Amino acid sequence: MNMFNKDHWALILGGSSGFGLASAKKLSQQGMNICIVHRDRRGAMEQINKDFDDIKNTGVQFSSFNVDALSESGMDQVLAGLTEALGEQGKIRVLLHSIAFGNLKLIAPQEKPDNKINVVEKLAAKLGIDASKINEAVADLMVDDVAEVFPLETPEYSDMLIEDEDMARTIYSMGTSMLTWTQKLSQQKLFADDARVLGLTSEGNTVAWRGYAAVSAAKVALESVSRSIAVEFAPQGIRSNIIQAGVTDTKALQAIPGSARMKSVARMKNPFKRLTTPEDVADVVFLLSRDEAQWINGALIRADGGEQIASF
Repeated sequence: MNMFNKDHWALILGGSSGFGLASAKKLSQQGMNICIVHRDRRGAMEQINKDFDDIKNTGVQFSSFNVDALSESGMDQVLAGLTEALGEQGKIRVLLHSIAFGNLKLIAPQEKPDNKINVVEKLAAKLGIDASKINEAVADLMVDDVAEVFPLETPEYSDMLIEDEDMARTIYSMGTSMLTWTQKLSQQKLFADDARVLGLTSEGNTVAWRGYAAVSAAKVALESVSRSIAVEFAPQGIRSNIIQAGVTDTKALQAIPGSARMKSVARMKNPFKRLTTPEDVADVVFLLSRDEAQWINGALIRADGGEQIASF
């Protein structure tokens, strides 16, 4: 039995991998029509098309656009194609903002004091071996999910520092563009009477990770925008909420310097001793899309198995 109205659609921005793709699959399995906007190179499309076929095979209507969801021309192309796909009866029930396009440069030079010997070098001297052997062993153990060695792992950062344009672009891409899309869909009257706008944040909204300053600023902006949407678009029947995912091994996470350390710490902290998965988050997207979630508005909901509240 389908959970959703046959005329309802989910528009997923950034839906070819990670949280967006998992959510598209989950919603389609429950009868939600799917429109995915993504930006991928031709070489990645073979696997992506297989994933899209999985969605089509659920029997729902499906559209996809490989365009820049942040450009005016890309937005116009999606809106024109989506309006045609919706027809006279179709409406957007869910707008999921899952865009992961941000800058991961440091904001200040990483200190490398000449008068201090790091712990790996001290350990190597104590054991009478070369420090490179310890670094190699640590890297191998991190890959094998031996989380306890994380203090010995040394992330590598670019020497290039973030600039104003990098910061502004990231804040728009991963933050305030959710409002842009909400406004455009509203102006064209494409939202259902009871619609849900959902965004994704992370623990970086309060924790300062090296190289994450721009994305952190974007996530805080996203949360603020969501609260404003929850209040100002409520007369149109739109509910807006943010999901804070736990550390998840996605392509976006792997691009963050020190991501191996982040995963190790998350595994050690989490009460269930594992990372969050895209499917965990997709389940929450599904729950917030149901009729029964209509009174949840302006909230930040953690989907992390208790990772945020736990200590070592």
